[in-house]
Amino acid sequence: MNIDQNTDLYAVVGYPIGHSLSPTMHNAAFSAVGLNAIYLAFEAEDTEGCIQGMRALGIKGMSVTLPHKPAVIPLLDEVDDLAGKIGAVNTVVNERGHLIGYNTDAVGALRALEESVELSEKTCLVIGAGGAARAIGFILAEKGVDLKVSNRSVERGEALAHSLACPFIPLDELREPIADLLIQTTPVGMTPHKEGCL
Repeated sequence: MNIDQNTDLYAVVGYPIGHSLSPTMHNAAFSAVGLNAIYLAFEAEDTEGCIQGMRALGIKGMSVTLPHKPAVIPLLDEVDDLAGKIGAVNTVVNERGHLIGYNTDAVGALRALEESVELSEKTCLVIGAGGAARAIGFILAEKGVDLKVSNRSVERGEALAHSLACPFIPLDELREPIADLLIQTTPVGMTPHKEGCL
């Protein structure tokens, strides 16, 4: 890969970020189609600093992961309708200095689920209360799926359940199967939480 003054810069930002396969996948795709572009991972806790860096470096597009998905919204110039309704952004596009936020988690998750599961008349338990849980919960609620939310933090879980108009069950109270489908959106399983458990 040759990097020069014409190379387009793309990035993923999050904390932690070591688990992300995005740079490997995107750089392979750029190479396969002959694009003069590079995709880098930036580990950062400061959401505002991430957006300032995107503007300063002229990063063309940025994937946003935890913990920045909700926090990035007020820092952008524009947020698309779906991302605004969900309250989380996972993709930022830089159109000549005008930063636009999108949420592709919701539609991507729905498409993946619909390829393998008939969602009608199913009950779904979403574990977690972050940006991914918010996106998936929103799109499933829009499809009329019977939804429940569970989370370790009662306050965050109740807030998400309230916004989705569905029941909340504290994680430590889950004893019996209560759903046909379980969607786990917490950091458990990601580096450095590989050995963690719910």
